[in-house]
Amino acid sequence: MTNAETISKLNNALQTLIKAYEELQDKNNNLKERVAELEDEVLNLELIKESLEKDVASFKTNTEQDKTNIYSMLGKIEDILNKKDSNLDFVSPISRVEKEEEIVKEEVQNEKEEGAISESENLLSSFENVLNKKDEQKEDNKLDLTRMSSLLNGFHN
Repeated sequence: MTNAETISKLNNALQTLIKAYEELQDKNNNLKERVAELEDEVLNLELIKESLEKDVASFKTNTEQDKTNIYSMLGKIEDILNKKDSNLDFVSPISRVEKEEEIVKEEVQNEKEEGAISESENLLSSFENVLNKKDEQKEDNKLDLTRMSSLLNGFHN
């Protein structure tokens, strides 16, 4: 092998190395750009995550406020129903059991007003009981009124 052939082969090998180096540099630059893009995406996702966490906290706060408002409204409704029930005592007296249940309901209501929101199931069931009793009392009232009417008619004859 001559010096010219050796120089030619070395020149070809050097050109191949330079070409491979340039390709690797391009790939490296592309990877650096991709890393920068991914870092930007991570930063944006973290900002979005923080925003969503704030929204979740806000929703939790609003939910608690809504629960408090609902329980307050239910308490007021229960008070109104209890007042109406006490006004009907002259027509149909409430039995001792019903009075005890009303006392228990008032205690539950007082606990609720003092911040015992965990008693929501008891409150809802007592509200349903009050409505059921109201319907039963209406039926009882009708019976008492018809009895009174028949008694009055008996006196007129």
